[in-house]
Amino acid sequence: MPTAKPTDTLEVRVRRIHRRDLNRTWEFLKLVFRDVNRETVEYQRPRSKRRFMEVYTSEWIEQLLYEVDGEIVGYSECAFEATGDDNWVNPRWFEKRGMRPLFVEELAVHPDYQGRGVGSFMMDQLQHLARTRGCTHLVLEVAENNEAALAWYRARNFYKLDAAIFMAQKVPGEPDLLPPRRLKRKLKVAPEVAGSPNNGPMPEAAPARAGGRKGRAATKKGG
Repeated sequence: MPTAKPTDTLEVRVRRIHRRDLNRTWEFLKLVFRDVNRETVEYQRPRSKRRFMEVYTSEWIEQLLYEVDGEIVGYSECAFEATGDDNWVNPRWFEKRGMRPLFVEELAVHPDYQGRGVGSFMMDQLQHLARTRGCTHLVLEVAENNEAALAWYRARNFYKLDAAIFMAQKVPGEPDLLPPRRLKRKLKVAPEVAGSPNNGPMPEAAPARAGGRKGRAATKKGG
């Protein structure tokens, strides 16, 4: 993992992701979003490694790596169309407002490089992509309780479009297992009624051995 170096000669470079970068980029994303995901109902990013690998083959998604001395310090993922089975936007909402959005799916900066201009460089790059592709807005999703991220975006003139709020209601319930139950006292039964190998079967067992439909049914049901 990269560590911050106390020098002004470092440069951050951007390039498109390559297949050989996929595994180490996935590990980078898990590191960056680890603490955030612990505090949110919905996993912020990444959703799953399988989906991350599939994104690489998508025609409408750009995946960019930001590196310092060959080490990943940032990652951005953006889409020019709302595509896929798990897209979270309604395209018509933007069409009615004359907006052509560039959807920012992921934006991650290594903890050791936060506050050093990497995030600003990434945002400049995304704005540049939006302009060259004819997009009018950058649109992204952020957890409402991720206060640090919200403050960072608001400082760059992002504003709230809509609100999708997770709500919960406590449902009174009962345990699915019954509480302990007191057993009945054992009855004292006379030896001649209890039955034994010497005095024959107990009287109540006799109908199960009787002939006829009722007797066979009782035997089958009893096992």
